[in-house]
Amino acid sequence: MAKQKVEYDENAIKTLNPLEHIRLRTGMYIGRIGDGSNPSDGIYVMLKEVVDNSVDEFIMGHGKKIEIGREGQSVVVRDYGRGIPLGKVIDCVSQINTGGKYNDDVFQFSVGLNGVGNKAVNALSEKFEVISYREGRFRKAAFERGKLLDDQSGQDIKAPTGTLVRFTPDPEIFRTYQWREEYIAHRLRYYAYLNAGLSILYNGTRYTSKNGLADLLAAELGEEAPIYDVIHCRTERLELAFTHTHAYGENYFSFVNGQYTNDGGTHQSAFREGILKGINAFCKKNYAGEDVRDGLIGAIAIKVQDPVFESQTKNKLGSTDVRAWVLQTVRDEVELWLHKNPEAADNLLEKVRNNERVRKELSSIKKEARERAKKVALRIPKLIDCKVHYDDIDDPRRDETTLFITEGDSAGGAMIQSRDVYTQAIFSLKGKPLNTFGLGREAVYKNEELYNIMRAIGVEDSLETLRYNRVVIATDADVDGMHIRNLILTYFLRYFEELVVKGHVYILETPLFRVRNKSETIYCYSEGERDKATSKLRGAEITRFKGLGEISPQEFKQFIGGHARLEPISVSSLGEVKHSLEFFMGKNTPERKAFIVENLITEIV
Repeated sequence: MAKQKVEYDENAIKTLNPLEHIRLRTGMYIGRIGDGSNPSDGIYVMLKEVVDNSVDEFIMGHGKKIEIGREGQSVVVRDYGRGIPLGKVIDCVSQINTGGKYNDDVFQFSVGLNGVGNKAVNALSEKFEVISYREGRFRKAAFERGKLLDDQSGQDIKAPTGTLVRFTPDPEIFRTYQWREEYIAHRLRYYAYLNAGLSILYNGTRYTSKNGLADLLAAELGEEAPIYDVIHCRTERLELAFTHTHAYGENYFSFVNGQYTNDGGTHQSAFREGILKGINAFCKKNYAGEDVRDGLIGAIAIKVQDPVFESQTKNKLGSTDVRAWVLQTVRDEVELWLHKNPEAADNLLEKVRNNERVRKELSSIKKEARERAKKVALRIPKLIDCKVHYDDIDDPRRDETTLFITEGDSAGGAMIQSRDVYTQAIFSLKGKPLNTFGLGREAVYKNEELYNIMRAIGVEDSLETLRYNRVVIATDADVDGMHIRNLILTYFLRYFEELVVKGHVYILETPLFRVRNKSETIYCYSEGERDKATSKLRGAEITRFKGLGEISPQEFKQFIGGHARLEPISVSSLGEVKHSLEFFMGKNTPERKAFIVENLITEIV
């Protein structure tokens, strides 16, 4: 049937009010919608936007306490700052481009979305309530999906000055979602580290910090002892902390006006260079950057007026004017600290010299690996690449770029036929990768497959050359598949820890069963889902997928497309990584066997 012609005339032009636009184009304001299974999902961005306003009050010297509670799907945030001016309460939560953050005398270093944050939360909430308390009076407004339902004002001489916001994310937007306590706790801990002296109370748990970023690094390291005490410095507009560990690679936690910049940016680059210049100035040497930074874990937080980010979700700072002063400040503070702490300085320089020695020993091995790769092929063997990459800064599809590391040619073949050629690449493993636990970095260059994985991802030197936003491990849901998954994770955590810490590594969940009759097909990811589907589809045919290679390309397309189930690999702390690798991949076979037996789930056939 011929497609009906649509006239492009005056009737085709639509005008949306700002709140309607937020609901229609949600991703422009809060990034991904999600279901709460990822820390970047929209419900956590909504929480962040509300808390950011309360933190802004603390930064400006008003209110040292924030109380947060959650009951079911609803969240309430109460601060003790100045409170929203009563005559502007409704405008501040419903009118775009309205707010005090446009006034630099009132808010110098705002972390919120200037004039957008609370409005977005209001528009995307099934129910939204705001109460402002000022000088014994209050103003209360209630909304439903951005529309004002109730407006009250009056006296309350007992209520402390401040603002209360209560919201419930709208199921029309977020569908089925669940809050995960570990993601909320992680976010609140960061608020505490970035705002020494601020007290955050959440459902009975208090988050506070005395030593700021030094406490952050201590928490990340856990029981793993650093090579020397954390170097920690504060200035009016910058705070930094770093130390070295025995791990490979570099790890950074960077922030701008309290915003965690997951992808770094100009301030993080200046931080890295400032450390190098400060150390070289102190010892009057010219060490290479990789020798100074290998094994380094650091954190930097800066305060900037009118920061420029590369996206609405503020994952990466693009402001070029911060580079010079951040670099110089870091250089001076590092050099001064080393002069004042000679014992720690000796330990740091010993680590740098050891890194230099190892690098020189590896140079011939690296050269051989590169020459060997050139002889094999101009392209990376087993890699079917995509057309868009993560370093294509101006391409809006860069965040969707994905490398699937899959088990064998059969699964890889199905995925190749069903993938998006622009954003999805496939790397097919030859077999079980090498167990790299306890091995030195030379293993990456001596083992052809491990070397090619590193080349494909583009992380040999740093994450700045990362070629894909997501690296997805796609293996069969059997014992061998789980083993391969663990071997790949061990490889990443051993040599490219930051890749995991920054949230770039995922596990692909694929269905175990297909339940279908003549009218409907249901794919099931667990035995429970299978049983539920079997009850629904009487007399249905049940297929048990033994491996990814048994799923046809036509079926596979939906499992790696927009509705793919991707489980992010998260790290509670860097110190926990070493402990976990030792337990699961080390030589403690009896203890590991006992753990497996105790946690074994048997399948009833």
